[in-house]
Amino acid sequence: MKIYGIRNCDTVKKARKWLDEQSIAYEFHDFKKDGLSEPMLSRWEDTVGWEALVNRRGTTWRKLPDEVRDTISAQSAHDIMLDNPSIIKRPVVEHEGDVTVGFNANQWATRFSDS
Repeated sequence: MKIYGIRNCDTVKKARKWLDEQSIAYEFHDFKKDGLSEPMLSRWEDTVGWEALVNRRGTTWRKLPDEVRDTISAQSAHDIMLDNPSIIKRPVVEHEGDVTVGFNANQWATRFSDS
């Protein structure tokens, strides 16, 4: 299992704490420190769609000009996420060939109980 996010993100902290408490092994990849590659982002977009990846509740989204937010498309979202990974909803989890976005303890308990 590999967890992608930003170390100081509260949701990522909660997710990592939950995994530690469940004794579930994972590798952590910090966008700010370790970067975000185009193939990685494309893989996630192919699996969950760009809409699921863009965090429309965060500060980074709110800082975008209105015209960018109002006309966002798959290509523009891709470019924005590559340029500023902080706009990606976190954490992104790769596990057994699947990708999930966000943290929900109840969903994770069901999904990762066999890990």
